Parts: sequence; C-alpha cells; structure tokens
Amino acid sequence: MTTFYQKVTVQDINIFYREAGNPKDPTILLLHGFPSSSHMYKSLIEKLEDDYHLVAPDYPGFGNSDQPNINAFDYTFDNISNIINEFIEILSLEKFSIYVHDYGAPIGFRLATKNPHKIQAIISQNGNAYEEGLLSAWDPVRDYWENPSNENKEKLRKLLTADFTNINTLMVQETLIL
Repeated sequence: MTTFYQKVTVQDINIFYREAGNPKDPTILLLHGFPSSSHMYKSLIEKLEDDYHLVAPDYPGFGNSDQPNINAFDYTFDNISNIINEFIEILSLEKFSIYVHDYGAPIGFRLATKNPHKIQAIISQNGNAYEEGLLSAWDPVRDYWENPSNENKEKLRKLLTADFTNINTLMVQETLIL
C-alpha cells in the first residue's frame, strides 16, 4: 500500500492530509495532538493500511496545512472542528471511527456530537474531555485563557520550542509503535 499526500480547500484554507488503505475498508479518521501534525501517525498508518482506510488531516496552522493569520481565523476547538467537519463532507466520509490524541480529542468529540450517525467508534489516546484532566503543564495556557496579556502570551512560547516539541513528539511516536 501507499500513503497519498493531498490537499483540499475548506473555507479558503488548504488542508493537507495523508490517506492510505482501501476506501472500501473501515475508515479511521486520525486526529492529531499538539504540537504535532498528521506525521505523528506515519508508523500507525503503515501498520494499519492493509486492513483500514486511514485519513489523517493537519488542522489549520499545523503541519502542511495553511496557517491563516490569527486576525483572520479563530483558532478555537469549535472553529477547527467546523473546518474538519467540512473536510469530512468534501471527502464524502459517511461512516468512520475517530482516533483522537490530546488536542484532537476536543475536535473529535465535537465531530461526534455533530455526526453521531457517522461515528462507528471513538479511540482515545490521552484525550481529555474535561478541564480537570489538564494537568499543571497546562497552567500557562489557563493563565492565558483567563488573561490574554502579552506577558502570559510570552509564557506560552516555551511550548513551541524545538526541545519541547521534539520530546513530546518522540514520546507519542514511541507510544504508537508499542
């Protein structure tokens, strides 16, 4: 099998996605976490593509998808889930399971609420559906949510460093391979 790398336009945003497997097989929509992209599922796709149809999009601002200006795009779970919902419609996915990881959980759970008739299963890897599940590592994010000041914004920058991103990506990849 082969993984195909494609893009579709949703609300004037190019959404990149990986697709593998036979569309006649059960479909799994792979929703990535933060600070990752569909690339986090590379090894999983290789292991499952003989038995499943796999679709793994990059959200706006992630991976190879367009990154709209923050003044022109509302980077909320609601809005991102609306984009991914339209993505699902464009690809004509009628029945599928969702595999959610981390940041993908609130997006996937919103999709499931909008499309209960389409969802066959929900597979969650470290996906929180409640604020209590966001441990102390999320304190800088909570501070920014409550007070979106420049000072609190600067505290978030460490979450976007190569060191932080690489360590978390390696942990996720190790988990997926196991």
